[in-house]
Amino acid sequence: MSTSPIPALKRNFPPVVDANTRVLILGSLPGEVSLAQQQYYAHPQNRFWHLVGDVIGVPLPTLAYEARLDVLRAHGVGLWDVVAQARREGSLDSNIRLHEGSDLVGLIETLPSLRAVAFNGGTAARIGQRALAQGGGRVTLPVALLPSSSPAYTIPFATKRDAWLALREWLGEPGSMTSA
Repeated sequence: MSTSPIPALKRNFPPVVDANTRVLILGSLPGEVSLAQQQYYAHPQNRFWHLVGDVIGVPLPTLAYEARLDVLRAHGVGLWDVVAQARREGSLDSNIRLHEGSDLVGLIETLPSLRAVAFNGGTAARIGQRALAQGGGRVTLPVALLPSSSPAYTIPFATKRDAWLALREWLGEPGSMTSA
């Protein structure tokens, strides 16, 4: 009888939000490259920064990481993950085990300008929607279910982009936004 080693405990990053956050994009849990670099969506094949850049009309991949976060906040976009911590081998969502959820309802209640919540991928949506439902109806915002920006989700970029552009409904068109 062989025993597998227990996967390492992985933790999410602090939320990237402020009082002007209008859309909160929720992923599942940072992958190995992101954890190593301590940056959201650090894997070069993850299309997150391209997708959100297209939504807000800013070429985010060309910016340094901290500048990307500043631009997101200035455009009313927030980031966080639905899993606070979990055991996971590698980076795939399907390997998430024994997860503890983030306090989504608690965070959302601190965001006075929030207009919508968006889930980046199926795992984030499943875990996040369950957490919101357990909030006793305190969160009644529109929810966007987005195709995952991960390279593991292999639909064409254009298809992902078309779905992500729906976030503009709650942000306004690129060029019409003011800095926070």
